Amino acid sequence: MTSASSSPPLPAPREVRLRLAEQTRYGRTARRIDGAWWPRSYDLAEELSGLLGVLPRAWGRISSVLVNGDTWPNCPEQMVIAGQTVHVGHTDSPTAPHTVCLIAPGRGRYDLLVVPPATARAEADLLMERAATQGA
Repeated sequence: MTSASSSPPLPAPREVRLRLAEQTRYGRTARRIDGAWWPRSYDLAEELSGLLGVLPRAWGRISSVLVNGDTWPNCPEQMVIAGQTVHVGHTDSPTAPHTVCLIAPGRGRYDLLVVPPATARAEADLLMERAATQGA
């Protein structure tokens, strides 16, 4: 018989590499990027739970995510994250291959630049800084 203290420790959660604009837009303003996310892989099912877990509470509960189907080809239509169902939609828009759109009913839409996982750290840092400060 084993005791709970002899169980292996749970792995520490991976750091989510996210940089958000200081102020997100509210109301009817032109679309812009609200920040940048640098996932470690293209496994959306694994990466999305970490991302949604660190978003600002002011953004509300994200119920839907829109991703580019070419960038994220193997993702389910819905996932359960922290006990909540999140719907995943696909777009084939050539203008947004490296973005993810997060939708929170009654709160708004938030667009994040997705830095490709294999990007070198220096380049990723520059892209994330630009997205957070210039919205591009």
